[in-house]
Amino acid sequence: MVRNFFFLACVLLGAFASAQLPRLSQNARISVLTCGSGDELYSAFGHTAFRVQDSVLGLDVVYNYGTFDFDQPNFYLNFAKGNMVYSLSRTRFANFLLEYEADKRWIREQILDLDQVEKNKFLAFLEDNYRPENRNYLYDPLFNNCSNITANILEKLFDNQITYSYSHLEKRHTFRELIMQHLHWNSWSALGINLAYGSVVDREATPYEHMFLPYYTMYQLRNTTKNGKPLVLRERVVLDYDEHEQRSFFLTSPLFWLLLLFMFVAAITFLDYRHDHKNPWLDTVLLTLTGLLGFFIVFLWFFTNHSGTGGNLNILWAVPLNFILVFMLLFAGRPAWYVQYLWFLLGLLALLLAIWVLGIQVFPVLVLPIMATLAIRYLYLWYWEWKVPKP
Repeated sequence: MVRNFFFLACVLLGAFASAQLPRLSQNARISVLTCGSGDELYSAFGHTAFRVQDSVLGLDVVYNYGTFDFDQPNFYLNFAKGNMVYSLSRTRFANFLLEYEADKRWIREQILDLDQVEKNKFLAFLEDNYRPENRNYLYDPLFNNCSNITANILEKLFDNQITYSYSHLEKRHTFRELIMQHLHWNSWSALGINLAYGSVVDREATPYEHMFLPYYTMYQLRNTTKNGKPLVLRERVVLDYDEHEQRSFFLTSPLFWLLLLFMFVAAITFLDYRHDHKNPWLDTVLLTLTGLLGFFIVFLWFFTNHSGTGGNLNILWAVPLNFILVFMLLFAGRPAWYVQYLWFLLGLLALLLAIWVLGIQVFPVLVLPIMATLAIRYLYLWYWEWKVPKP
């Protein structure tokens, strides 16, 4: 009893810095926990964690590499710049379980086939990672997250003993396709991610790279051997809930509002045509919004460490120069190259369609009403410039 209390105090209160790590018994088990999708965007892709339990020592804790803190200094700025710091946390399994029961998210456990020496080696590795100077790491949603870090740990611990079989993958997907497996196409989160990510995520992920998603890590562990034997000794369901599926209510969905925008711009443009008029405020709003979004895309592409935002050809419709043009029209008057610039914008829209067809970058379907809206207005602006001679 004294030994059990001492070990629990060490593990749960973080006293390993001053105490020797007790050895796990023969009854100890180390497993990988895979958790189902949640309703919030940060939980929509599921989760992966490690569980260490020993009935002899009264130990049952979870090591969680997916911990982040909104109260970190410059949290949102670092998030935007791709310098997101995540941490390894350690908690009682009962507390971990309570959170997922409250959210009604399923949990599956894969118990690893390890001998006692390997179990103690595993625990020592996790505890070393949990030291204050080691627990933080630079998070990358595609290449360094709670899920693909699992494979990294297995390789560090067991090196060439681990062999992956990829026969379970009937089809290999691009990074964008993998991301969209967890998002409803007609949702603001899907639209935002698709606009932020560039053509670099439209390459086919290797089978190993599929493991950036927890579900694929779980599938892969089922098809992984250590020294020729299955790595997973046994798999069981810890919590059994239905899969959370993202839903899209049409009246609040981006498709509804983008179609509404298209119809509004089309109606204003038709009225302008009928009354031989041009509403400059509408053009100011459209050029400002697309220009600002274009600057944001450039920022993500060139000035951040995000691995998935490079080569973003959404810039062909969200053109940063539009924002500069607004200031010129408001304060300096119509530039001499204005008509040519309208043709340039229309040409970019045509180029975007060609790039889409060729598969250089896949754009969300929700971009179509945006493109149609811009095309209608750009064509009318060109018509207005052609119809009304300028001095």
